[in-house]
Amino acid sequence: MSARSDPMRADVWHYDGVTALRRRVELVAEGDGFTLADDGQAGERVAFAELTPGDGDAGQASFGRKGHPGWRITFDGAVPADLAAALPGAHRYGRWVDRLGLWRAVGVFAVLAAIVVVVVLRTPALLARMIPASAEQRLGDVMMGDFGRKGCSDPAGRAALATLVQRVDPDDRTLEVHVVKLPMVNAVTLPGGRIVVFDGLIQAAQSPDEVAGVIAHEIGHVRGRDVMESLLRQMGLSVLLGGMEGHVGGYTNALLATAYSRDAEARADGRAIDMLRDAKLSPVPTARFFDRLGKGAGSTERMFAYIASHPVSADRAKRFRASVAKGAVYTPALDAREWAALRGICSDETDTIDWRF
Repeated sequence: MSARSDPMRADVWHYDGVTALRRRVELVAEGDGFTLADDGQAGERVAFAELTPGDGDAGQASFGRKGHPGWRITFDGAVPADLAAALPGAHRYGRWVDRLGLWRAVGVFAVLAAIVVVVVLRTPALLARMIPASAEQRLGDVMMGDFGRKGCSDPAGRAALATLVQRVDPDDRTLEVHVVKLPMVNAVTLPGGRIVVFDGLIQAAQSPDEVAGVIAHEIGHVRGRDVMESLLRQMGLSVLLGGMEGHVGGYTNALLATAYSRDAEARADGRAIDMLRDAKLSPVPTARFFDRLGKGAGSTERMFAYIASHPVSADRAKRFRASVAKGAVYTPALDAREWAALRGICSDETDTIDWRF
């Protein structure tokens, strides 16, 4: 506001922030500030830049003062037009919102919210790929603890399992596949390339090729690092930050109870189909396995275990059937003797693992 020869004046109500007394005073504005005159005595000069807009009383314009809690002036009636130009504008929504405008601010908030959603959804996948292999290996070792001690160890069965894994993926020497005596139809992939197949799944399978398809699918999750992504989604950064040994039961149960996303399942299926093709193993038995799961064949409780952690749909079975190559010659994953040995891999075990940890 430029200096004027004649000061502008207006009556206002004033609280000084020190006493609870409300006084009727005269605001005398000149230049970039004003004074409040009480009974003709002018008080200290206040700069307009110090004022902050308030809510007002009954629609009257009200202003506070920066750094002076409780200080307030309230205009009695309309603010003179010339004086209003020097006063700060009212904040309807917030300072920067008022500067942008309501609808522009809404648009900014919508964009920011979308970015936050994308970041939250993508963060586990990004972090999973940033975790060093050594850290994932250590977590896998911890989680494998009780599984490893309860793994089925019949020599002939172990040899048949090794043959099957070698047939599915002959190149990766870091994979470890174990069978535990648990009657549920399920398989779980642990960090660090550990795959645990429950004996219930082997007994429910109608051929070694079905087991091969399941193992290939689990290897697909290993390749995509889907396990760490799933753990990060469920358990957060506590997976990475300390206390891993104390939370091993929670981590393992999280894997048993958590379904992979449809995208993760589709990617794992794609990798499994490629591995079966390269190994000259028919994908049809895997499709039949999915068909039976989808129909709930056998014990509902036992079959539900796999469905809960690996969502099954008719489209997945169709995808495996559609991958049959024209004129391809397939051979069984194991011969009859090896298949019998694999089905008997837990024959020496007397107790089933306590999977509740």
